[in-house]
Amino acid sequence: MKTIFITGASSGIGKATAVYFAEKGWNVAATMRSPEKEEELQKYPSIKLFCLDVEKKETITQAVQDALLKFGTIDVLLNNAGYGSTGIFEAADDREIRRQFDVNVFGLMDVTKALLPHFRSQQDGLIMNVTSAGGRVVLPITSLYHATKFAVEGFTESLAFELNSQGIRVKLIEPGVVLTDFSGRSMAFFEDDSLEDYKTYSRDLLQKMKQLSSGGFPPEIAAQEIYQAAIDESNQLRYVIGEDAEEFIALKEREGAEAYFQKVQQMFS
Repeated sequence: MKTIFITGASSGIGKATAVYFAEKGWNVAATMRSPEKEEELQKYPSIKLFCLDVEKKETITQAVQDALLKFGTIDVLLNNAGYGSTGIFEAADDREIRRQFDVNVFGLMDVTKALLPHFRSQQDGLIMNVTSAGGRVVLPITSLYHATKFAVEGFTESLAFELNSQGIRVKLIEPGVVLTDFSGRSMAFFEDDSLEDYKTYSRDLLQKMKQLSSGGFPPEIAAQEIYQAAIDESNQLRYVIGEDAEEFIALKEREGAEAYFQKVQQMFS
């Protein structure tokens, strides 16, 4: 029985993926900051909960050790933990900027590094990093989020070369808009009331972003696609999920960055 190690399994894609893999007969190490609060996942015998906060290295090390002790081996790592910052860049303080990168980039790197010795020892393993379509195309007032997702895309693409020499495969999961609470825990807003010049623009953009988020797909769809990527033995690097993601990415690739910019300007004007 294979084992997948999932970060950010308390909600959304992470939780849906934990359930789907368990139903497919996998062992699941479902990690989250507060496993004591999770009830639904505990109903599955093959899912075990572990405490992991990607901003705290000691919890990463402990979670990996505990999962290996429980299951003996880990076959797949799904780096899913993350959140999105929304707001005018000028309004973001240093703490918000750094935390966005600490969670979405450095946390992902720390979890990856913690599992690499195990994967190298077995000369096998699969790392799947959840970025989003936002790692390849951009929308307004989400510059911090896009910066981190572009970083993970570049990191993953380069990492694939060196890990290939160790029998370890790497994949990118690029979902579009997933149906979730737009103002929930996976989204953080920041603003500065003194920046009067942006107020009308920011207010209008937030409303349009909320409308956009209402047209997404349920996380269970992403879970199914992630499972297919996990069992895919090919060297395919990217897995785009959702019609919106496919359309936006195709638009930029087909018409170029400048044309894409103009069309998004029109969409949000």
